[in-house]
This record gives sequence, C-alpha cells and structure tokens, in this order.
Amino acid sequence: MNFSQVPDRSNTRSVKWDLGKKIYKSEDILPMWVADMDFMAPTQVIEDLKKRLEHGVFGYTITDKEIETSIQGWFSDHYHWDISTDWITYSPGVVPSLHMIVESLTNEKDRIMIQTPVYPPFFDVVEKHNRTLVENPLMLEDGRYEMDYDHIEEEFKKGVSLFILCNPHNPVGRVWTYDELNKLGQLCLQYNVFIVSDEIHADIIYRSHQHVPIASLSKDLANITISCYAPTKTFNLAGLQVSYLVTPNSEIRTKVKNFFGKFGLGMLNTMGITGMESAYLKGEKWLEELILIIEENKKIVEDMIQPYHEFVKLIQSEGTYLLWLDFRGLQMDDEELKLFLQEKAKVGFNNGKSFGVNGEGFMRMNIATTTENVKEGTRRILKALDKYVAKE
Repeated sequence: MNFSQVPDRSNTRSVKWDLGKKIYKSEDILPMWVADMDFMAPTQVIEDLKKRLEHGVFGYTITDKEIETSIQGWFSDHYHWDISTDWITYSPGVVPSLHMIVESLTNEKDRIMIQTPVYPPFFDVVEKHNRTLVENPLMLEDGRYEMDYDHIEEEFKKGVSLFILCNPHNPVGRVWTYDELNKLGQLCLQYNVFIVSDEIHADIIYRSHQHVPIASLSKDLANITISCYAPTKTFNLAGLQVSYLVTPNSEIRTKVKNFFGKFGLGMLNTMGITGMESAYLKGEKWLEELILIIEENKKIVEDMIQPYHEFVKLIQSEGTYLLWLDFRGLQMDDEELKLFLQEKAKVGFNNGKSFGVNGEGFMRMNIATTTENVKEGTRRILKALDKYVAKE
C-alpha cells in the first residue's frame, strides 16, 4: 500500500471533504476533522469486496461461524482476550449501539457518567433519552490526561447507573493502562455501576503501548461490561456501517439483543459483512504500515509546532489518528479560535468545545492523511500564527 498517495475524495459525497466545504463555507479549507482516513482500505479487502460485487446478487446476508471466528481470532492475537463467539451481537454502528444500550439498560433520570472532553455523541446518548448527565472531567497533568478517581467515587456514592468509557480515548488519545482500568473497574464493582466501553479505536495503538479491554481484566468485570467494537476506524470502512458488541453476561446480552430486534436492527449489510471478515483475516500487514505512518505524522506535527509552544501545544497521545491541540496560549475565546483557524489558517478541525466545556481552547486534528497534507496543514497554522504574532 502506498500511503503517500490518496484518491481525490471530492464529489464522492464525502462527509469530510464535500460536506466540509459547506460547513466551513470555503473551497480552500484543508479538511482535517471528521474521523475517517484519506487512505484506501487494504488491497485484499477491496479485492474481496469487488468479488462479492461481481456476484451481482445482494439479498439478505447472514453472519455465520466463519465471521465470528475471524473476530475471535483478532481478539486473541491483538488484545490477548479469548472471547466466546456467543458473546457477539451485531450492530450497524457503535453510536446506534450506545443509544440502544442506554435505552435498554437504564431508566429515565438515571445518572450516567462520561469522561470529558469526549466524543460528542456521548452527550447525546445520555441527554436524548432523558437520562441525567454526570461529567467526570479528565485531569490534564504535564501534557497528559489522567482519570480523577476521587471525583468518580464521589459521584458513584450519589448513585450512577452506567459508566461510558472511551478506550482509547477520543479526542485526548490516552490508551488506558491495566492499572488505570482496574482501579476504575473496582469502583464500578463496588458501587454496582454497569460499564459500556467504546473501543472502536482499539487497533490504532502506538507501538510502545498495548490496548487492554476492561472486560478482559476479570470475570467480575466481564459480567458488568458491554464492549463496542468495529473494523471501520481501523481499516477505513466506516461507510459500510458494520460493528458489534461483546457481552459475556448472557442476561444483559439477551436484553440488549431483544431491544435491537424491537427496532429491526438485527442484520448487517452484505458488503459490511464481507469487508469485516476480509479485514480481520487479511488486513494485518496493512495495519502495521498504517501505524508507522500515523506515528510519523504525529512526530512531524510535534516537531513543527514545538517552536510555537507558547501558542499551541500537542497533548501527548498513545493511540488513534487524532491529535488534541492546545491553543489556549492564544487567549482566544472559542469563536475567535474557530474563525482564526478557518479564515486565517484555512484548516478545518473539530472544535474543542464540542467535546465538552473543558475542551474550550483545544482543537482535534485528524492526521490519517498523506504526510504532505499533514505538513501543509501544520504549515498553514504556523503561517497564521506568524502573522498573528507580528500584528500583536
């Protein structure tokens, strides 16, 4: 795979590129926002999708033991977790899964905890179901985010039904360690708090780190956890809309699966099934190369902005292809910062405030694109900063 060249995504109904032009109201914005990659999926996956396409019949398609075994093997090889295929429930996406889990396992007004700044739909899956949002702000210590366990326990004592974990964390890039997860898990067990763990970024981990599924730590934790996965972030298959839940607790699994059935969401699309199996069986080498590119792109951004650390800092991440940039040194309010980056730097980022109040002054940058695009996007920021500093 040549990661230095990418197809032109314009006029493909791309959210990132085509919708981005409408959102940012400009044709010359370099889009580095929504979390999909500009890279083509693995060649073997594309070939398998073509082969399925050439068959020409796209009737209802089942998931079978071969699909389940491909998932099982991936978990064993990558997460060192031996799962039963019986634990798997399919879904069109992680976000729909979160909505279904909240609706099926909690009641109106129940308190649900999230760790901010965090992926914006986490707010929706609580508030749109008339549940009570409880924020556990992550603590930024020396450029690295940590969990505030004292605050977690304080809120658990008041009553929390569900904890939505993001691991690896979007947008701050933390890959939570065994000890961190175990400490959190023990609190959840102590206070009878159920865990939903969004692990969609689990495969894009920098080489010095290891993803640990919280449900893999013990049978007790597995019994109170639903884990959400998908091959879509890993292999750039988001448009195929395929994901799954891993739920060891049979009672909870049945309750959630029945709720999916209530809304007719028990079946995946044909191409999604094909893409998922192919990716898990044949995508290993491609993923290894991807991670090298992501690490290289992160280092480029880090080195280029270092002389400008007074105005912008890179939060240290350990996984995902998303960078969390701290622009608080500019002392701009949220709207000023957004307009500065759009109108002066001509780059399209995700606005930090959308990840929670404690995201104000930050921006999320997607570096899953060519190294040249990463350099160009960073150059645009620095050029705008130079002009801003000169004016000041």
